[in-house]
Amino acid sequence: MRAATHRLRIAQVAPLYESVPPARYGGTERVVSYLTEELVSRGHDVTLFASGDSRTRARLVPGVPRALRLDAGCRDPLARHLLLLERVFEAAESFDLIHFHVDYLHFPLSRRMQTPQMTTLHGRLDLPDLVPLYREFSEMPLVSISSAQRVPIPDAGWIGTVPHGLPPASLRFGEGRGGYFAFLGRIAREKRLDRAIEIARRAGRRLLVAAKIDPADAEYHEREIAPLLTDPHVTFLGEIGEEDKSAFLGEAEALLFPIDWPEPFGLVMIESLACGTPVIAYRGGSVEEVLEDGRTGFLVSSIAEAIDAVRRLPSIDRRQCREAFERRFTVERMAGDYERLYERIVQARGAGRPPQPPRLAAAPRVAEAV
Repeated sequence: MRAATHRLRIAQVAPLYESVPPARYGGTERVVSYLTEELVSRGHDVTLFASGDSRTRARLVPGVPRALRLDAGCRDPLARHLLLLERVFEAAESFDLIHFHVDYLHFPLSRRMQTPQMTTLHGRLDLPDLVPLYREFSEMPLVSISSAQRVPIPDAGWIGTVPHGLPPASLRFGEGRGGYFAFLGRIAREKRLDRAIEIARRAGRRLLVAAKIDPADAEYHEREIAPLLTDPHVTFLGEIGEEDKSAFLGEAEALLFPIDWPEPFGLVMIESLACGTPVIAYRGGSVEEVLEDGRTGFLVSSIAEAIDAVRRLPSIDRRQCREAFERRFTVERMAGDYERLYERIVQARGAGRPPQPPRLAAAPRVAEAV
């Protein structure tokens, strides 16, 4: 950690679905937490707009008493988020910069305010409805979490790419002696747990599944996944918390990540690398940016290729997986990338001009905008 070059008054605006950090599953809120705490350590004055059950050393402004996923009485999460944004914009002049993590919800309001702001997009962008929206709000400063995430809307207002980062001490190195493969994430069609179950079965390995079931995926789970969880080689653990991840991932022989969608980043991949555990992943989206084929895992395109990768797992040095994480995916690197963007946006606004894309090398540092 280093002291900030310029102490900034920064607002971080998180979604309200999970606390910051989340009690169990929740990628966006976890990244917001890591970033917020690191910025505080660097001497910035940080205000976090999030659910009231969040835990932070920053100044917390609660949008709701507790995370919406835990609030059975919440029927309209959009209404709660609009009220949160009203609180943010009421206080906008108190900040040097506002960093949004709530997709495009704030764009019409941001267009009409003077405080410098930027948005990190955490989700998929390959939806046709998004093209005219980002064309209309082309002046919004956007940050991607991978180069692949930008592909569907290359002409949006990109100012940089900042891959996710984790605190090195948050996950421990493991020896991978548990004799099982791990699956960690959501039970959703695009995550393809069914593929992971088949890969493990054909490879003769146990599969431990630590997964969340969202209400939107409940029918898919009951119809297509639940019958597969009765297979004798599969153990379903449900959701696990941060305190259990090191043991779960660190003792796994490999993490299976057989996705079937354009993955924007894949936080679980770097969590696995932090534990020294290689990843067998289907190609798609950011996967080829995160993994080094043959060094930190294997990139595959079929179950047959995944089975072949299983045979080659002994060639992976688990220490190299941890080293790759420490070199490319720490919270210190992530926060430093964001600091450079913050300072450039604030300086550009002070000079009366929009921020320009950085002239920097490709990931893992902030990438040059396309």
